[in-house]
Amino acid sequence: MSGKSVAVVLAAGMGTRMRSTLAKVLHPVLGRPMVCYPVEAALKAGVDRVAVVIGHQGEDVREVLSGTFPEADLVFAEQKQMLGTADAVRCALGATEGFERVVIMCGDTPALDDASLLRLIESHAQTNAALTLTSFDAPDPTGYGRIVRDLSGKAMRIVEHADASLEERNIKEVNAGLYLVQRDDLAFALGNIGNDNEQGEFYLTDMVHTLDGQGKTINAMKLPNPAIVAGINTRAQLSALEETIRRERNNRLMESGVSIESPDTVRIESDVTIGQDTRIGRGVQLRGKTQIGSGCLIEAGAHLTDCLVGNNVHVKPYVVAQDAIIGSDAAVGPFAHLRPGTVLGDKAKVGNFVETKKATLGKGSKASHLTYLGDCEIGDDVNIGAGTITCNYDGFDKHKTVLDDGVFVGSDTQFVAPVHVGKNATVGAGTTVTGNVPDGALVLSRTEQRVIEGYYDKRRKPREEAKRKK
Repeated sequence: MSGKSVAVVLAAGMGTRMRSTLAKVLHPVLGRPMVCYPVEAALKAGVDRVAVVIGHQGEDVREVLSGTFPEADLVFAEQKQMLGTADAVRCALGATEGFERVVIMCGDTPALDDASLLRLIESHAQTNAALTLTSFDAPDPTGYGRIVRDLSGKAMRIVEHADASLEERNIKEVNAGLYLVQRDDLAFALGNIGNDNEQGEFYLTDMVHTLDGQGKTINAMKLPNPAIVAGINTRAQLSALEETIRRERNNRLMESGVSIESPDTVRIESDVTIGQDTRIGRGVQLRGKTQIGSGCLIEAGAHLTDCLVGNNVHVKPYVVAQDAIIGSDAAVGPFAHLRPGTVLGDKAKVGNFVETKKATLGKGSKASHLTYLGDCEIGDDVNIGAGTITCNYDGFDKHKTVLDDGVFVGSDTQFVAPVHVGKNATVGAGTTVTGNVPDGALVLSRTEQRVIEGYYDKRRKPREEAKRKK
């Protein structure tokens, strides 16, 4: 034997009580499918391989986990018929060959962490057990398997609720569904578990009675915090557990040096990273794989998804950004919309009611207000006046606008792409640019101003007097 450990994650069920076309273990918890959490916990705890038992939408589960953990030793075993938990583990038994110990866990336990698994491994080693099961005391044990102990306190068996006697149903200590078992003992138990029970299923819990009957050492480790193994069967349970995980995550971020104003209103998903001394305002949502640097200020109501944010960035209230890159010392908002493909250079500024899409703004460039910049490449130190629009779509294709370094754009300008404005050129206010502009030039397209003297007395005043007489 190699002395290594393998984890078996049970993720084959449909989750019918979720009332969903999506497999239960694929429902997101803080932005990640819930099955990712127990797999990650096992890998962090040092497990050498993870064998995932799949069934309903199994290929989707395989794709999610393979994409999330590309470097891990992940194998998948299919349970074609839902014949019970022991049958599910039996489907993965081949993937456990060559390993000494097997951790068995459920795929719908997103609160399970590596620290709890390490305690399980330590308890198993200290007791030299064939099997270590986990338990907790439930105020209302309805629906749980009961831990039945002998007079000396040794765990003898687990009785499922449907099969429990009235006396056994009064037991408060219940099965947590997390196990560590020697691989040879697991193989023996699985070969001797039948389905003579109320549900007609092969219960994994019968492994306790089977191994106890062989005189094997059964260790029962009581969990101080049963929430870590809480499973999810309904959307209400999903919401409640996600809320618990969200609060704990915010607390860990604050302990690491991030300030969060009104943390009960802030949602920061699992894959988000935030640097030290960054401040997060009320109602902020940071989603996907967003990365926030150090010393930033993310103000109230900002929503950032899959964004890369540098250091000392000021994101003002109610900014919405997705798949955008914001350079260090930049400022965005308030009420700005950065759509996918936006890249803001260091010290760039995008102000209120500015929308960008596939737009690159160089270092120190700014578009302070009321502007649409789409499919454009803007150099360094460019000033974009209010009301500027890149007309990037001709009804059939998208075209690009290029503004070189140092361009000054006056207010109410339209760039009819494709168009290229050279370095240090000036675009006068109210101009529609339809052709390329050379370096250092001034471009104007508005008509020459005309002044008509006495217009009020001749035209407007007589009409106003006539209106009053009526």
